[in-house]
Amino acid sequence: MKYKRILLKLSGEALMGGSQYGIDPNRLKQYTEEIRAVKDQGVEIAIVIGGGNIFRGVQAEGSGIERVQGDYMGMLATVINGMALQSALESAGLYTRLMSGIKMEQVCEPFIRRRAIRHLEKGRIVIFGAGIGNPYFTTDSTASLRAIEIQADVVLKGTRVDGVYTADPEKDATATRYNELSFQEAYEKNLNIMDMTAFTLCQENKLPIIVFDMNKPGNLASIMEGEMAGTLIK
Repeated sequence: MKYKRILLKLSGEALMGGSQYGIDPNRLKQYTEEIRAVKDQGVEIAIVIGGGNIFRGVQAEGSGIERVQGDYMGMLATVINGMALQSALESAGLYTRLMSGIKMEQVCEPFIRRRAIRHLEKGRIVIFGAGIGNPYFTTDSTASLRAIEIQADVVLKGTRVDGVYTADPEKDATATRYNELSFQEAYEKNLNIMDMTAFTLCQENKLPIIVFDMNKPGNLASIMEGEMAGTLIK
């Protein structure tokens, strides 16, 4: 195995599948199968999932909800997604723990770094919900910070496209994919991979990022075996 411990970052929007909002059970089942295939290889897995399918903090400003309140609502949305993913993984026979940046003892554990690492060592999949517990930080920042805290080998950012392109491949037919980039190149080319806080955290801590298509079956397992099924930023 190329990586022993990974942090998988999923977007909330990805859970919608073909729907306008909410959680598509077929997409949830597909993700569960992808994650189980990697777990069966002995990889330690932590997951951060967004909440954009339910509520996005930045949407709030246009609706009269103040930014801080909107961000907290978005954090709660990530806990709902985390609970859904936890249920799907446990239905597939996997052991999980849901840890939250905001205390809510009835549904999940508070995030404690040493406990999270212990869960991983015991073979449990750890899902981090509620961001880092503070407004003004995205789930990308959460993914970078938690990955550093648990000493993950890599951040895997699962998206709808198979890597980082010179332009948006959904809008520009001439866009070409990068196989590998340095952090510096990504800065200079102004490539929108993660928000700057998240990106800088990874750069300063020498934590590589792989951007890949999570919706293509087998992609996640291929990356674990060292295949380049996306774009590596290091």
